[in-house]
Amino acid sequence: MKFSLYPKFLILLVLFLSVVFSAAQDKPNILWIFAEDTSPWMGCYGHEVNEGHTPHIDSLANQGVLFKRAYVPAPVCSACRSAMMGGMNQIRFNAHEHRSSRGKAQLFLPDGMQLLPQIMNENGYSTFNLGKTDYNFILPDSEIFTFSQKQREPIPWDKVKQHQPFYGQIQTAGGKQNTSKWPQDRKTDRNEVIVPADYPDNDVQREVVAEHYDSIRKDDDFIGQIVEGLKANGLWENTIVVYFGDHGANQLLRHKQMPTEGGLHVPFAVYGPKKYVPKKKVRNDLVNMLDLSATTLAWAGIPIPGNWEGQYLFAKKFKAREFVAAAKDRLDHTIDRVRTLRTKRYRYTRNFKTDRIFLQPQYRDQQPYTKNMHELYHAGKLSDRHAEIYFGERPAEEFYDVEKDPAQMVNLINVPKLADEIQRHRQLLDAWIAKGDCGEGEENLQELLEQSTGRWGAVNPEYELVRTDHDGDGLSSEWEKAVGRDPDDGKLQFQFDNGGWQTEGWQGEGNVPNVAGYLGYLDFDLPDGKGSIVRTGLKADTSINDGKFEVTARVSHPVLAWLSAENENGSVDRIAGPVTLLPGKQFGSYGFDLTNNPHWTGTLHQLRIDFQGSKGALVEIDSMGVQ
Repeated sequence: MKFSLYPKFLILLVLFLSVVFSAAQDKPNILWIFAEDTSPWMGCYGHEVNEGHTPHIDSLANQGVLFKRAYVPAPVCSACRSAMMGGMNQIRFNAHEHRSSRGKAQLFLPDGMQLLPQIMNENGYSTFNLGKTDYNFILPDSEIFTFSQKQREPIPWDKVKQHQPFYGQIQTAGGKQNTSKWPQDRKTDRNEVIVPADYPDNDVQREVVAEHYDSIRKDDDFIGQIVEGLKANGLWENTIVVYFGDHGANQLLRHKQMPTEGGLHVPFAVYGPKKYVPKKKVRNDLVNMLDLSATTLAWAGIPIPGNWEGQYLFAKKFKAREFVAAAKDRLDHTIDRVRTLRTKRYRYTRNFKTDRIFLQPQYRDQQPYTKNMHELYHAGKLSDRHAEIYFGERPAEEFYDVEKDPAQMVNLINVPKLADEIQRHRQLLDAWIAKGDCGEGEENLQELLEQSTGRWGAVNPEYELVRTDHDGDGLSSEWEKAVGRDPDDGKLQFQFDNGGWQTEGWQGEGNVPNVAGYLGYLDFDLPDGKGSIVRTGLKADTSINDGKFEVTARVSHPVLAWLSAENENGSVDRIAGPVTLLPGKQFGSYGFDLTNNPHWTGTLHQLRIDFQGSKGALVEIDSMGVQ
């Protein structure tokens, strides 16, 4: 009997395609509404100033799930966004330095590593991005997304509808909104805002706080347009909508770029079909925003890679996190390295670079709110704690009870009764770092060279590796130009007035602790009643540096000081002293006579000052140099 397989093949093909189509229809669309520079200052987060003024964000939160304790992996956009695309903290795959790969020095993903959109695409999803990407590695958008556009608007709804199921991102301006022409009747009443405790309460800082509320209100309007677009195009019922931010408020100096509660705590709300997202829930467990990356895969029915650090937030056997950790590294041209973690009650922070102040030179230096901080500091009008936070000696460790003290005003690191708790947090952070930290070493010289030409002057000591000291004073010519000094005078002069390199290369020896003091000073104590500070890396011509070596200082108790130097013969010889530094409220000037000294000759390679006094005596130095 003869028969044809062709009709059966057609039937099987139709059945197969119908199953595939049905499976595609069963998969939810997933839309990230990704806000820039936004703190959780909405009505749904209990901010009375914005109650009734953020209706669209509040609606998503009230109808779906609101996460009260969500934290990003980095307090700056490119590092955070890179991490969320990779499913791992940025320090795991060398994506931690803000605005990397913008020049000849380029970073690429490790072999075999796939980003979230690529994984989604391989599993039947179309992917898109509208607006910025800002990743710290080289990979064309065309290899990441099915389609993309540089601007967030207009939203190509017809194209979106044609590419279902989709995983998409729409970027919003968030805290970067231009509210200069915002209608007066929609603006925040400046008298109603509460300035966070870690900022001085004055008109300048109050304006910054109020403007952030305004930016959120304006951003809420755009989010409402997105929601209306989803509904008008028949996408609302099968789309999971996620709203969240990439880090804290952009014009608040202890929020954006800073690994604090203000910098890392972000809004996070999810709304979608009940199959995927519960209705009307508020969650208070600690959430790492890397959990969203993992949850996005889970919603799509895709296994979460084993090396990802997030977890499915709606798993049946979900287990709340013990902590969330984050990292801060170079930010534009400002170099730093900080690691921090938040547990249910506490935040522990470790500062690796204590030779620079918290408020280093940065891209916001010319903004009114930054100038206001500097003006208050130099006028002596900042509170003691505000001066300590922004301009004081950088502590190696910080520990805060953030349930009681969310502004991190009281550092508890030396409280004896918390010693066990502090040690637990140290161990948690050690274990987290041990999983891999590409920030342990410095960047390659090509990247440092490119960053060293920054618009506001790159002044960290790391840049000295790619610069030249033409006059032998131990400070590169480029650095001296950046801070307004003469790069060719050959004079040994140290002012300690630049927060990016507070010590200007001076270091303590033996048991002398960190010598960086408040902006403008060195300060250190003498735990055993004696100690030394040393400056190496010199090639100073003594014929230019003759006369007196003066130290402007003050001490808590009488202290003796000796000046020593190393010249071409390689030995460190005592030049002058002792000079007696006397206690007082004012700084005094003390001179070491260099005249006709046989050891002060030729080229100097090192300076050294030895101190001797009472145990625990405090030494503060305003400036040093040859006069």
